[in-house]
Amino acid sequence: MVKKIVYTLLALLIVIQLFRPTKNIATAEQTQSIDRAYIVPQNVTGILKKACYDCHSNTTIYPWYVNIQPVAWWMDDHIKEGKSKLNFSEFGAYALKKQDHKLEEVTEQIVDEMPLKSYKIVHSEAKLTPEEKKVLTDWANGVRKEIQNKM
Repeated sequence: MVKKIVYTLLALLIVIQLFRPTKNIATAEQTQSIDRAYIVPQNVTGILKKACYDCHSNTTIYPWYVNIQPVAWWMDDHIKEGKSKLNFSEFGAYALKKQDHKLEEVTEQIVDEMPLKSYKIVHSEAKLTPEEKKVLTDWANGVRKEIQNKM
């Protein structure tokens, strides 16, 4: 009986490998990205790429283990949820009020929650230092002032 259960689980594990979500890798130019709408200094771009873009842009860099199901489904869900809350690749398409609000949330989330603990476990380079958090929040607040002047 135990062998039958093990074989069934093994067969199920093999079969689910055939069902993969579409990867979040943009092929077209990102004309609405935040760096097209606002000045993003190189140091800020570096912070965003290492700590934010995998879940909050149209360009995720996938680790090797994403090729194993159900890990890919789990990651796909995280990416979809992250992009639904903020997508830096489509930031320029947001209304000014929404842009302002999203950057306000960035400053709040950076201090408390982002990147997610589960992400930082695997991506230790995504852990932000206090200096990086300050650079990011200062930049976001500066862009917010620019946006507020347009409204």
